[in-house]
Amino acid sequence: MSIFFKKYYGPFLTGKWIKLLVVLLYGAYLGGSIYGCTQMKEGIDLRNLASDDSYVIAYYDDDDRYFSEYGPRVMVVVTESVNYWDESVRNDIEACLQDLENSTYVDRNLSLSWLRVYTGIAGSGLININSKDHFINNLSVLFQYSPSFEWDIHKTVEGIRASRFFIQTVNVTSAVDEKNLLNELRDRAKQCVVPLMVYHPAFIYYDQYLVIVQNTIQNVVIAAGAMLVVSLVLIPSPLCCLWVTFAIASVIVGVSGFMTFWDISLDSISMINLVICIGFSVDFSAHISYAFVTSGESSANEKAIGALHQLGYPVLQGAVSTVLGVVVLAAAKTYIFRTFFKIMFLVILFGVLHGLVFIPVFLTFFGYFGKLLLITEAIILCLRPFCKSRIKYVRFRDDKDRP
Repeated sequence: MSIFFKKYYGPFLTGKWIKLLVVLLYGAYLGGSIYGCTQMKEGIDLRNLASDDSYVIAYYDDDDRYFSEYGPRVMVVVTESVNYWDESVRNDIEACLQDLENSTYVDRNLSLSWLRVYTGIAGSGLININSKDHFINNLSVLFQYSPSFEWDIHKTVEGIRASRFFIQTVNVTSAVDEKNLLNELRDRAKQCVVPLMVYHPAFIYYDQYLVIVQNTIQNVVIAAGAMLVVSLVLIPSPLCCLWVTFAIASVIVGVSGFMTFWDISLDSISMINLVICIGFSVDFSAHISYAFVTSGESSANEKAIGALHQLGYPVLQGAVSTVLGVVVLAAAKTYIFRTFFKIMFLVILFGVLHGLVFIPVFLTFFGYFGKLLLITEAIILCLRPFCKSRIKYVRFRDDKDRP
């Protein structure tokens, strides 16, 4: 295998037309990755937290089939003690409730308010609710009319400490809708003059949609920065460290983009796997880059061939062994394990592609760039006065010293 990399693969990869083909291939890879990132889905499907043979899957399938028109039934909680017997306070609560009902995600016909019913009973002349004693004592009439309202009022000796109403959400069919619903209801509740809070148990899942993209980018950038610092400390070559960081960023962009094509959403599970896999993406590019920059060969092509000769087969062995180690997870009945396999497979695949194809070709271009910079420097120096006395020779990296 080492002879194959030295005599056949290395010379083939460093050919002029093959280099052009590799650059075009990388452009297609990067373009597809960026497009995939723009189409990425956010949020976790709750059915993915259960095993494939769990009854929970069938439950959520039926819920989507028959009740997808309706979203969560959200509680609107008055979190502090207010003077409900004051008509102006009741008007403020009603105005806040109507403002929440004006949302495009709320069906006002399905709202449930004990205060509306209580006010309606009082409006018929049966009871008086305009004083504290009357309001508190006449609640028994409300509970006789609708016993379930007793669960919506937290009554103490001092009065009503807190209460709640319900609004019915509709047309919440995607993670984007859930995120928009959460933002809109919270913003409207915050603007209310009465201390309100909107809540539903599902909001714990919706909350992650607000921060998942930001946290993913932040964690990946911090991890990549940490790898750059470690590389600068352990690898005595700044150029090699920069190529390692470039490879990490390129692999992560590729994995993130191609996750979309493999039906993986951006959620807490995939974010954790992305951060973990940064460590795997380092190995392939770090070894090849370091072998290139420390090579004693005269030309860039020979350096690339030498790096592939020394480390091409070990890199390939490491990639194959890692894939074989996790391939059994592809048959797992749990979404979490399958996601780990998919992301790991993409990281290994793109890591090998960078280590054995992209990075060796890109490194050969620096030989031409370095020679061009030296020639440019020589021309600039020659244009100076007394250039003949100032310039003795220019050292070319790829050739012998020329006077």
